[in-house]
Amino acid sequence: MIEVKDVSKKYGPKVAVDRVSFSAAPGRVTGFLGPNGAGKSSTLRVLLGIDRATSGTALIEGRPYTSLRQPLRTVGAMLDGASAVPERRGVDHLRWIAQSNRIPSRRISEVLETVGLSEAAKVRVGKYSLGMKQRLGLAAALLGEPRILVLDEPVNGLDPEGIRTIRTFLRRYADQGNTVLLSSHLMGETAETVDDIVIIDKGRIIANGSLSEITEGHASLEDAFFSLTGSQPGQSW
Repeated sequence: MIEVKDVSKKYGPKVAVDRVSFSAAPGRVTGFLGPNGAGKSSTLRVLLGIDRATSGTALIEGRPYTSLRQPLRTVGAMLDGASAVPERRGVDHLRWIAQSNRIPSRRISEVLETVGLSEAAKVRVGKYSLGMKQRLGLAAALLGEPRILVLDEPVNGLDPEGIRTIRTFLRRYADQGNTVLLSSHLMGETAETVDDIVIIDKGRIIANGSLSEITEGHASLEDAFFSLTGSQPGQSW
């Protein structure tokens, strides 16, 4: 379970997140949506202990991320793609993460196969396409066999086959009783993947419920999103 309770985050005088509360439950995929600058990344950074909340609490299985004894075995996260050294090979990036977190080396080949990077494992990350970097970031998130995944734009840069592969994997992962929280700007793809939706705008939660509840009365999730946020198709996110 992920629980965000009355979290606020200020950067100087700017309020990026304003009393945000929502949860992501085991066995379900929760989509976290919002326009650019709405507070999605700030909320996820607080959840993962990268930034400290000005007020409120963000808990993973009832504890702050920073207090988890083996964080990579509890939650796998991808916020900025692979975030790997360009000169390092993909397999070496994963090996470093595995060794520093006492994760069995067998997991490296397993996650590379899961994300479809086995053949590119010995290629330097600097030569990876955007989609390949996304796959490597997901592989790193999966290394510790976590019960929870927190993913920011996990299918960004992937081709249609890669998007479908990731969608199928995330659904199967959640169906096994795990928790998935993902942010995305791809409304159609999000609607194909998630069970629940949380929409944030201008730092505040403006909608929170099941996919069917959020889209009720609308032709699609995209239409519901634009209606709720007051955005217009074609505006920059």
